[in-house]
Amino acid sequence: MRIQIFAPQWGNHELPAEVFIARVVAAGFDGIEMSLPPGAALREEWTGRIADAGLALIAAQWETVFHSDFAEHRAALAELLENACLARPLLVNTQTGKDYYSGAQNAELIELAAAISAQHGVPIVHEIHRSRFSGHPLLLLPYLEQFPQLPLTADLSHWCCACESLLADQPATLARTLPRVRHIHARVGHAQGPQVADFRAPEAKEALDAHLAWWDTVVALRRAAGAELLTFTPEFGPAPYLQTLPYTQQPVADAWEQNVAMLNLLRQRYAGYKPA
Repeated sequence: MRIQIFAPQWGNHELPAEVFIARVVAAGFDGIEMSLPPGAALREEWTGRIADAGLALIAAQWETVFHSDFAEHRAALAELLENACLARPLLVNTQTGKDYYSGAQNAELIELAAAISAQHGVPIVHEIHRSRFSGHPLLLLPYLEQFPQLPLTADLSHWCCACESLLADQPATLARTLPRVRHIHARVGHAQGPQVADFRAPEAKEALDAHLAWWDTVVALRRAAGAELLTFTPEFGPAPYLQTLPYTQQPVADAWEQNVAMLNLLRQRYAGYKPA
């Protein structure tokens, strides 16, 4: 099984495409995870530059966060997923639904994503994320029953925050969830938030160890299932995810530096799994 590690565009939006892509290549990532601009011209400009650099692409959809009305949300989701699939990415990572939509409404959105995925032949995976249908374990579990093949992106930092724990008391939930994971957001959360200040600091060790154990489990499960590829995206984000000092609002760490450090940790940890 190959493992590929992607750089997040999140936190780098101010950089021109050519500058960001050069930064990604210099750091040694295998590809980029990003939300694609609407419209063929801008989308193809990005995808062309990424391909020319020898990088793979994961498309991201998060913009439906701005749509609370269900009909508007559904329409926006369809448009955004169609645009993402037209780029022919390795997969599309989507933040789907709302935690306050009904089960039937969220199920409709999951079915919509599955139909678009089948139409384009592009995998669409649903990110575990606060405020979405998957924002808490007890929110997600009914959908795992309803959709036995529901593919997930594991960003378990969100559940750490939502459950105010490192999930040590929920082994059964993890046992039901981790086999569905097809993509991993490698950010380290803690019991009081979705991102530690610096995952390399000694005070973050307990949280880091918990996340690494979950990721190890997913790697083992995917290998046992005969998967050819598993993808990671280190996803330490900018402020306000990244803590800042009061009054000055100066960040306490460098998110890009942490993403590169996580890339290197993952490369070393999974050295037996060779990227393409």
